[in-house]
Amino acid sequence: MSASYRQPGVVLTDRTFTVPLDHADPTGETIELYAREVVASKDADRDLPWLVYLQGGPGFGADRSVGRPAWLDRALDEYRVLLLDQRGTGRSTPANRQTLPLRGGPAAQAEYLTHFRGDAIVRDCETIRPLVTGGATWTVLGQSFGGFCTVSYLSLAPEGLTAALITGGLPSLDAHADDVYRAAYPRIERKVAAHYRRYPQDVARARRIAEHLLSHEVTLPNGYLLTAEAFQSLGILLGRGDGSHRLHFLLEDAFVRTPAGPALSDAFQEEVQAQLSFAGHPLYALIHEAIYGQDGRPTDWSAERVRAEFPQFDAAKALAGEGPVNFTGETIHPWRFDCDPALRPLRETADLLAARADWTPLYDRARLAENEVPVAAAVYHDDMYVDTAHSLDTAGAIRGLRTWVTDEFEHDGVRAGGPRVLDRLLALTRDEA
Repeated sequence: MSASYRQPGVVLTDRTFTVPLDHADPTGETIELYAREVVASKDADRDLPWLVYLQGGPGFGADRSVGRPAWLDRALDEYRVLLLDQRGTGRSTPANRQTLPLRGGPAAQAEYLTHFRGDAIVRDCETIRPLVTGGATWTVLGQSFGGFCTVSYLSLAPEGLTAALITGGLPSLDAHADDVYRAAYPRIERKVAAHYRRYPQDVARARRIAEHLLSHEVTLPNGYLLTAEAFQSLGILLGRGDGSHRLHFLLEDAFVRTPAGPALSDAFQEEVQAQLSFAGHPLYALIHEAIYGQDGRPTDWSAERVRAEFPQFDAAKALAGEGPVNFTGETIHPWRFDCDPALRPLRETADLLAARADWTPLYDRARLAENEVPVAAAVYHDDMYVDTAHSLDTAGAIRGLRTWVTDEFEHDGVRAGGPRVLDRLLALTRDEA
């Protein structure tokens, strides 16, 4: 059953689908998928080719946009677009602290969540594609983790694709999570250094906040325990186009005077909890490292273990000297499940996923080497979230893939660059560049 309605310049249609929880057992348990169809108002009755958008993450539902923003404006010039809430996100049988106990205890929850990686998302797409397109192939646009899923699509079901477009999302085909984070921490450090060069006054501000958190227990209004490490994780902003500026504005208003002395302001705490809470996307924390699991080894809280190799990220050591407090980035640590009330009930489930060693392969090198689907990828120079060297190695392993390497945008270039980014990638798949 579907319902259509209008926004400025577009017609939207809500669509729901039933898919197997485990595609290896197509007659077993099912879950629901939700997707929003978008078409330009003037083209509502036209037969157009389809483009399916795979959101970054993992764990985020598709964008809830209004009208024709960013890349969507360009896509609607020639496509009907399907914005998919990937399984477990948005309106697609959500997986969170409220719903996962329906599965049973932590072991049952962890087993359930093994079915929420990129390979399952690809199988979902192939299950619903005939229902959406009538059997025709479609173009996929994958942003960040959506790009990881797109490489899985090229590995598992290329017959479903007209073309593949990837923005900031070419994964390593065989790196262990440890390799990913050993490459990530130096990139994060460079982004932090660039931020402090832009806003040198933030060095003292960050030190003052970290010092306060090391000597005071601060609980945010939503129950989040704000530790120094949690504060450092605000560095995830530095991988976005406007992130350095947003971090600066956040730091400049951190303290207020109170009868008991300086305290972190309500306004600061409100914004920090909005940045740090996983309430809206708990799967991001639960399966983030699992998206790198496929070599018979557990991820074993990789970001936490590898961080120990980079003592420059230790806030207490930085405060003992004169150096800056380094922020961190897109890393998931076990302490997040102690700090965040949206994650606390899921700590044991997360530990079981981190210990799991039997992850199935996500990519097929041999099939990628024989690829015949037109593919183009935007690779952002010194992307904080996805290693550029890993991306370019993978680009060379996919037959026919064409890259656009640029330092004009950060990881969110598909939003910031919008129509221009999509136009460039489409041109590359059509030999027009």
